[in-house]
Amino acid sequence: MTHVVAISPHLDDAAFSVGGLLAAHARAGDRVTVVTCFTGNVAQPTGFALACQTDKGLGAEVDYMELRRAEDLAACAVIGAAAVHLPFLEAPHRGYGSAPELFAGRRADDGVLGPLTTALAELLDGLAADVVLGPLAIGDHVDHWQVRDALEAVEPGALLWEDWPYLRRSAVRPALPPVRSHRLSTDDRAARTAMCGAYASQLGYQFGGHDAMVREVALVESEQLYRGCRAAS
Repeated sequence: MTHVVAISPHLDDAAFSVGGLLAAHARAGDRVTVVTCFTGNVAQPTGFALACQTDKGLGAEVDYMELRRAEDLAACAVIGAAAVHLPFLEAPHRGYGSAPELFAGRRADDGVLGPLTTALAELLDGLAADVVLGPLAIGDHVDHWQVRDALEAVEPGALLWEDWPYLRRSAVRPALPPVRSHRLSTDDRAARTAMCGAYASQLGYQFGGHDAMVREVALVESEQLYRGCRAAS
């Protein structure tokens, strides 16, 4: 049995990007674990952090991260994957104050990389993964870069996925060819669609709704994986 471990920045990135591949491994009898790094709670968020949930139609009284962790458990259950939630805070809770700031590089006072690297090293050692997957950071979201850099420090052989849906709206593409291309079967596509659908709080914001997400997944022919590759315009 192969143990596949996907290191996801947020509670949806792995399913959105490589849900079909994860489903194929699970269907073949492999063990699949999805580790999400930024799932920590902040009591009574304000400002931009609060706006990140209210712009999705969720009131300030909603425990946003608890809701999202529950969605992640439902998504992983679609394929029988294990879910691991690390307690690091998303960028809006680490001082990033607007949407543009999320894509403008690291703040000088953002010290999450060291603790995240240590946590991933300890976790991966315990999980004894055979295949490790993570984000290529297409789209330049700071949380995706923090995970990519931490992962490359502790698991340089990791396979990096094309971040979706950022890939749909980015002019930047990987500079090197993929080292693995997983063509989606009908079963893979159905599983990826069902996993994505479990993240109901994100579908309107990311795609314009559930039906639009289904149409977007239908256009995905394969999931590409890279190693040691930087992006190029």
